[in-house]
Amino acid sequence: MVSDWTAEEQRVLQTFLKGERIVQLPVKLKKRRVVLRWLLDYVDPTRTYDESEINALISRHHPDYATIRREWVAFDWMQRDHGIYRRTSAEPNWRR
Repeated sequence: MVSDWTAEEQRVLQTFLKGERIVQLPVKLKKRRVVLRWLLDYVDPTRTYDESEINALISRHHPDYATIRREWVAFDWMQRDHGIYRRTSAEPNWRR
């Protein structure tokens, strides 16, 4: 997965990841988006998740699943409808 990232993005991931765990969410938005996008790759775009499933998926990588879930929705990378989550079909424009 990391091979698809620019050198700068790889440095961000090396700084904020330890294996498959996010050790800290970056404060700077540009770096934060890189880490959140990395985690989004674990979400299957062909299926839906109920809230407990998406929380469990995120929790494997970082304990603050609520913040990450909200930010995915705020960035329009994920849609939420009555507690059911689905990745949006468009690729996130996160490199701006």
